[in-house]
Amino acid sequence: MFRTAVLASGSKGNCVLVAANDTAILVDAGISAKRVWAALEHLNFDRKQIQGILISHEHGDHISGAGAVSRLLKIPVFLTRDTYMACRHRLGELHDRVVFIKAGESFGLGSLVIHPFSSPHDAVDSCNFTITGHDFPERKLAIATDVGYQSRLLTTHLSNCTTLILESNHDLKMLKDGPYDWHLKQRILSNHGHLSNLDAVGVISQVLHAGLKNLILAHLSEVNNLPQLAEQTMRDFLTSVHSDIRLIVADQYDHTHFIDV
Repeated sequence: MFRTAVLASGSKGNCVLVAANDTAILVDAGISAKRVWAALEHLNFDRKQIQGILISHEHGDHISGAGAVSRLLKIPVFLTRDTYMACRHRLGELHDRVVFIKAGESFGLGSLVIHPFSSPHDAVDSCNFTITGHDFPERKLAIATDVGYQSRLLTTHLSNCTTLILESNHDLKMLKDGPYDWHLKQRILSNHGHLSNLDAVGVISQVLHAGLKNLILAHLSEVNNLPQLAEQTMRDFLTSVHSDIRLIVADQYDHTHFIDV
């Protein structure tokens, strides 16, 4: 069984559970350990099965709970060396439970094979991930949030995935007309910012294929987006190309159900 659930997604905290057979990991832990435990309990998933935390980059909405979860479960944290140096004080003491990874270099953890690849974002060494299972070679999970623009590298790695968790951060009009100061708006719109709803459609238009069964829109801004806007923008495109892909919008405060990758 190869499955995933988004425990939380948005500017206030992100966390994804990935499980295959006897192996489970968290991708990011930007919510409290208490919230992680509550989500796992609702999913009827034993926290003791989690064997590691995979960190994409050093921003607080991706790491704020990682140190506590690592210490409580006594599990390693996997991240690049530069990312660790940028956030080690916020992670707290991890003793010998830090494992360095590199973008472009795959590694195995139990039943999972994880491939980090560089993401254009305003962090020191931001990564996105594809994850496959030893026993499920035909299935591929891709997690791509905090993406400044649709690079060729991104499109290449998202190709042939069966489940995709993709950023759909903001609605352009809501962002431009919204309360953020212009400097922050420019950051979000830059090539090191975030994908808009329309950008997400652009990505899907390039990677959609018959084997892509599940699309989860993630990392929505509470200020500059609405779940129904993100969903409708993507659904309009999917309808136009006669796609029956399963579309889910991840939530900041509630977890998704388990999704078979």
